[in-house]
Amino acid sequence: MTKNESMRAISQNVYGGPEVLEEVRLPRPVAGPSQIVVAVRAAGVNPTDWKHRGQALFLDRLPLVLGWDVSGVVESVGFGVTLFKPGDEVFGMLPYPYGVGSHAEFTVGPARAFAHKPENIDHVQAGALPLAALTARQALVDTADVRPGQRVLIHAAAGGVGHLAVQIAKSLGAYVIGTASAAKHDVVRGLGADEVIDYRTVDFGDAVSDVDMVLDPLSGDTRARSLDVLRPGGTLVSLLPGGGPAEAAKAAARQIRVENLLVEADHAGMTAIADLVRAGELRAHVEAAFPLAEAAKAHALGETERTTGKLVLVVS
Repeated sequence: MTKNESMRAISQNVYGGPEVLEEVRLPRPVAGPSQIVVAVRAAGVNPTDWKHRGQALFLDRLPLVLGWDVSGVVESVGFGVTLFKPGDEVFGMLPYPYGVGSHAEFTVGPARAFAHKPENIDHVQAGALPLAALTARQALVDTADVRPGQRVLIHAAAGGVGHLAVQIAKSLGAYVIGTASAAKHDVVRGLGADEVIDYRTVDFGDAVSDVDMVLDPLSGDTRARSLDVLRPGGTLVSLLPGGGPAEAAKAAARQIRVENLLVEADHAGMTAIADLVRAGELRAHVEAAFPLAEAAKAHALGETERTTGKLVLVVS
């Protein structure tokens, strides 16, 4: 395998802490039918990356190259691809969870997992968006069908999904309430939130009522108490497993819809996200960007759970 046939990638041979990540050389991927190979310029790092690094979840296989977010340049296209040509700048999310592998110099995925990168942002911004923005959009638009004037409560509103969900909800005309630590209130308000609650000092259950939709990336006690602030007929969308018979009975009694969302690759969704970016209605807050070789540092920072917005790996 020559250097022109290989690429740098961040891989792991065991599950564990950030120290298990190492830079290796692997064969470059080849585009199959309906696929494109992308020369990666930037790739977001999400909580799901360090969770899969630490243990066998959906991906019970080693060695493993993580990463679902991609922004880069089309290197080659497989048979049947009509959306893109080599040289096009694209961004997207590899099919979650099994299409993983963007923390590398090149990655391959279905053409329809991508959209053209908006011209008004760079690859670092674009690489921060796909998984988190798709999650937010699929929760707010596809699942809850949020309408103008509805009241939406977004937990962890300064987080990766949350800070994008605030902006998407505002673009839908919703009245947005976010929870965040006091130090992050200015950020959340700057994203467009109408109200911000300090979850460390205020019980959101006492401060909020009669909301139409709750987006919960936390689960646990937050998920359980969120049912109490929803109006009858409202919707709770959770991004983590949870609930049980008691929750189901309580939700049914109040005609509350409870959904567990697992994000899906989506060309139409990525195109809608790109349109919001072009219109100036959506932008990722990038807390920090690291060279590909420093992926372990990005994981370690993310696991502190003190970051705002997104972390990104940059591929030179």
